[in-house]
Amino acid sequence: MNNTNYCTVTIKPKRQESILRRHPWVFSGAIKSIDGKPSAGDWVCVRANKGALLGWGHYSPGTSIAIRLLTFAEDIPNDDWWKAKIIEAVNVRRQLGLLENKENNTCRLIHAEGDGLPGLIADFYSGVLVIQCHTPGMHKELKLLCAAFSAALGDALFAVYDKSSKSLAKHGGITSEDGLVWGKLPENHHAMEHGHKFKIDWEKGQKTGFFIDQRENRNLLAHYSKGKKVLNVFSYTGGFSVYAMKAGATEVHSLDSSARALEICDENVLLNDLPTEGHKCLQEDAIAFLKEDLSEYDIIVLDPPAFAKRATARHAAVQGYKRINLRAIESMKPGSLLFTFSCSQAVDEKLFTNTIIAAAIQSNRTVRILHRLHQPADHPVSAFHPEGSYLKGLVLRVD
Repeated sequence: MNNTNYCTVTIKPKRQESILRRHPWVFSGAIKSIDGKPSAGDWVCVRANKGALLGWGHYSPGTSIAIRLLTFAEDIPNDDWWKAKIIEAVNVRRQLGLLENKENNTCRLIHAEGDGLPGLIADFYSGVLVIQCHTPGMHKELKLLCAAFSAALGDALFAVYDKSSKSLAKHGGITSEDGLVWGKLPENHHAMEHGHKFKIDWEKGQKTGFFIDQRENRNLLAHYSKGKKVLNVFSYTGGFSVYAMKAGATEVHSLDSSARALEICDENVLLNDLPTEGHKCLQEDAIAFLKEDLSEYDIIVLDPPAFAKRATARHAAVQGYKRINLRAIESMKPGSLLFTFSCSQAVDEKLFTNTIIAAAIQSNRTVRILHRLHQPADHPVSAFHPEGSYLKGLVLRVD
């Protein structure tokens, strides 16, 4: 492919070190000059101050991360490169036993930087692939991506649904309509995770429709749930709730502010042939509800949405995490368990743990850390991009 018809971005002196360590982000402040006038989503050639080629990436003007590098090689990626990257990612999931598995047909197939494809999220739900493009450049490759996914998955792929409109709107108001872009959507579709069935709301639900990253943590909750009364706060469509009920919880309360999410939560309970009398949906404001007496519960799950989507919101996020965890710990009965999480990338594991410890100290309760939790292996973290480690959690015993 001809590499000469693309704009060149030159990096300021001494600002190429992170790129040489294969970190894929080029911040706008690191750019010395741009030769040409690239538009949002265009390929650009990135060079060091003295001219050495550093790699190729997608250009995103007007954002702090101006370029996401997809390759550190001399040549711009071609169709074969894309197919090889997708096949490699699919093979990793096969090796993990997350595909062609009767008990599990749900996983993340592409985890952006973790799979060497920054700007792309692709979640697989029993033959339906839901993708989110977080950069204009990745969205421009949509047709090519569909062909690559089809080649890698074969008959296992029924449909590709694009859900990029919200993520792309943050990039200079670029418009995109969500919808089917390849294949045909099956009727009465549900996904299977560790033998649990779930309806996936990819059209109107959060993210791609479900939170696959909590799969192993839901499984751990099941280990503790038999004979227990469980409160699932920020429950969304009831992932933790279904696991707890199926494991023998005596009663589960699912709390969320979204009526639609709770409606699907109830559907998921029925989908798994679970007794409806053992489950109750609470459409409430979580912060207000946590002020109530929580001593009737044996286990509480706190899995809030990201409180900090950028570093500037870190302080406010930390205060939010401390507040909700303090309220829970103060009110929980002795011997109860708290599963608490943060999916805020800007709040790292150490800061989150210290925040929960601060809440524990202020509560004047005896608190033990039983487990430290993370995202599963189908959400890999590039050794060169530690920011990809975003999900962190703790299981606490409160006495």
